[in-house]
Amino acid sequence: MQSRPSAKEGWQRAVSRATEPISDVRVLVLEIDSGRVLASRHLAEASQTLDTPGSTLKPLILYFALASGEWSAERRVACTRRMHLGNHQLNCSHPAADPMDAVKALTWSCNSYFAELAGTLTPEALRRALSERGLLAFTGLAAQENPAAFRLPRTREQIQLAALGVEGIRVTLAELAEAYRSLEIELKAHREERAAQAVQEGLSDSASFGMAGQASLGGVRVTGKTGTASPESGGASHGWFVGFAPADAPRVVVAVYVPRGRGSDAAGVAARVLALSPLRQP
Repeated sequence: MQSRPSAKEGWQRAVSRATEPISDVRVLVLEIDSGRVLASRHLAEASQTLDTPGSTLKPLILYFALASGEWSAERRVACTRRMHLGNHQLNCSHPAADPMDAVKALTWSCNSYFAELAGTLTPEALRRALSERGLLAFTGLAAQENPAAFRLPRTREQIQLAALGVEGIRVTLAELAEAYRSLEIELKAHREERAAQAVQEGLSDSASFGMAGQASLGGVRVTGKTGTASPESGGASHGWFVGFAPADAPRVVVAVYVPRGRGSDAAGVAARVLALSPLRQP
């Protein structure tokens, strides 16, 4: 009688099959409780390639601002869906909407909202928002890794650009995965508090019908966030997705980086991984 594969074997099989058509995609699956790597694709590159993280920083910064009392979840910001900041055109692609609160802004990844939020932070507060989640430190997930490259901003505009993940910061997929693992542990520990509830609801809606909705197509309920950005030097965009599954009682972080593409592409890869994962097995 053939033995049933272990969870780690099942996840690795899912990642290998899901990414077979896309040779250069990087994937990490981390067990939330232990932090161990359950599966990976191109682990070395996932721990060494630094790139601008785009909107994947938004949940980390929102939670910090809400939990520290620097921002209110009920505060609303209007969005015209057009924004130019520094040398970046950062127009929003979400549907036209009334002024957004924290949940809706995270669901639809509203750049106007998060630029306004970031503009209230000091440079040191921004650093704390990232470092408290471990984003600026070594993860220990691979034998060799590069630490995140972060330039402490000096102006309000630089703070906003860094918070939007387009300038002044570059990270690896491993660092993002570990930061989201830390965030999920924090959300679970403080689930009765408004800060945790708002971020959790925004991430859930994002992966259900918002900007990360592609991730839900794998038949497993998932929460998470996409990011699309270009290198600071310019060029083609790259895409990220980082999320938790299953949504009701998260056990794993699924993180995807697509070197040439958009966040929706990364969310699609995550959906294929989840569709083949042990979470779909009887």
